[in-house]
Amino acid sequence: MKQYKIELIQEGAMGTIVLGASGVPVKLLEECLNRNAKEGWEVVFQVIESRRMALFWTRETVVVTFAKEIN
Repeated sequence: MKQYKIELIQEGAMGTIVLGASGVPVKLLEECLNRNAKEGWEVVFQVIESRRMALFWTRETVVVTFAKEIN
């Protein structure tokens, strides 16, 4: 049997407002992936979506699905 969990990594709000877009924080994504790998989780699916922020802005969010075997 498998157990699943989902993590969201979002683009910074201030960068979105000030610059219009700042991109997904690669270091934060890398830390998330490494932390979960140490706990035995494996990435099974990943998607980047645009989410609305306030009225005028959108920011990118990486949705990562992890899975691991449980006894």
